[in-house]
Amino acid sequence: MIALITGASVGFGRAIAKKFVKENHKVIALARREDKLRELQNELGNNNCEIIGIDVCNTNKIKERLDSLRNNFRNIDVLVNNAGLALGLSSASEADILDWERMIEVNILSLVRLTHLLLPQMVAQKRGHIINIGSIAGSYPYPGGNVYGASKAFVKQFSLNLRADLFDKNIRVSNIEPGLSGGSEFSLVRFKGDNNAANKVYENTDPLLPEDIADAVFWVANQPQRVNINRIELMPTTQAPSTLNVYKNK
Repeated sequence: MIALITGASVGFGRAIAKKFVKENHKVIALARREDKLRELQNELGNNNCEIIGIDVCNTNKIKERLDSLRNNFRNIDVLVNNAGLALGLSSASEADILDWERMIEVNILSLVRLTHLLLPQMVAQKRGHIINIGSIAGSYPYPGGNVYGASKAFVKQFSLNLRADLFDKNIRVSNIEPGLSGGSEFSLVRFKGDNNAANKVYENTDPLLPEDIADAVFWVANQPQRVNINRIELMPTTQAPSTLNVYKNK
């Protein structure tokens, strides 16, 4: 099996790449930071890991790089759309429009474009699996989640609609929806490098770890071909959907 994994330099993506190679599969690791990808490739081995150091939003450059892959990496079986980000936690009326646009570009447009790029190959080879990394934010709104939550709701519905189109093509589509997760740069990116703010998110909690997400992705990808897992929602044991907030005017 050959898996293309976006956002593979750190966090979920790195853990997913390591899991697939550990189980004797090949990976194509895609991310912006080529130095991090080189470290991953050195760890996993050149025969098991190909790297693409390109921003996930640059679909044309990605296509060029995919077209020049070594022959034994060309027939991609699994696309893991992991790259994504949250920016800011401000109320909608105070949010930076550039943050909103960047989240839409990465979380929606790049995912859609890469999926669209690889689907013809999967249809031609009569097999394939698209695994999207969504979020519980796509189901449960929270203050400051605004566009991030909306982008993950898009991913959830896009995944289901892909299944509606691909049911007769032997192509599977799954959406993995994690809750509170540590061990990645997610909160550091959300708070734009503010370590104190990022660390407070996880104080006195026992969050999911990247390895937990990697296990879920690998399990979904290795079900019998007749089985499609539509979605998996997973939270740490210490997290649950909260009650709805009601403002009481005093």
